[in-house]
This record gives sequence, structure tokens and C-alpha cells, in this order.
Amino acid sequence: MSKSTTVTTEEKTKTFSVRFLIALLLIVAGIGWLVFYYAQARGNPLAFPPVKGSPKAVADLERWNYVIGFGLLMLGLVVSAHPSTPLGRGRGVVVGMLGCFLVGLIWICTFYVFSDDLSSLWILNDLGQWNLVVGIAFMAVGFSFATKWE
Repeated sequence: MSKSTTVTTEEKTKTFSVRFLIALLLIVAGIGWLVFYYAQARGNPLAFPPVKGSPKAVADLERWNYVIGFGLLMLGLVVSAHPSTPLGRGRGVVVGMLGCFLVGLIWICTFYVFSDDLSSLWILNDLGQWNLVVGIAFMAVGFSFATKWE
């Protein structure tokens, strides 16, 4: 008995499907949000007195900016784990799965190795123990790719 697939062969051969473009947009938006918040809206909390960032609406969200940025990034990766995207079929599934597993592992290991002084590591220095959640989230996205592996 063969497996039935819902994705047609035409969808499998297209490199740039709508789903792929949405996934790419979400990933870029998540990374962009994180960079914008850290570089501009966060300000300088280490200055005396602390310097507030701008725009005020984004700066007032404080750590929720990391939830938004990493949430968009992870959602984009999960959306890309579909047979209509290059990462959701063939070798792309293995690349996506192992990539997410390794990024999560490296994120957690980096946090543990440098946990005594995180001041020189971007983003990790603001998150503290939440770095573990970020690393585990990358691994969870890796499992979403693992469910597509045949």
C-alpha cells in the first residue's frame, strides 16, 4: 500500500512557492526585529543613567521583543518544513532538522560556557536563563522537520 501525498509533483518541483516566500519573509522579519531592537530600540541599559531607546512603543515592550523576534524566526522555520518548500523535501529536511538541532545545541553550550560573563555576547547577555528556552525552541523546530523525514 502506497502513501498518498497531498502535494502535487508540480508543487514539488517549484523552488519559490508561496509557502516558501512566506517562510522566508517570516525568518527575515524575525531576524530583522531582533537586530533592530538590540541595536536601536533597546538603548543602553549599562550607561549611567540608562539611555532609553527609540521608538518608545518598541522600547516599552522590553523583553517581549525577543519573544516577537524569535517567535517570527521559529514560525518561519516551521512553515518551511512543508513539502512545497526546498527545506521540506528531499535532503532539505535533513539539512533543516540537523541545522536546527545543531543551532539549539550550540546556543545552549555557548550560554553555559560563557555564563559567568555574557556581557560581550550579543542577545545572549540580555536573555539570561531564557537562553535555554531559545536553544530548546530551535531543537523543537528540528523535530518538526524530523516528522517530515522519510
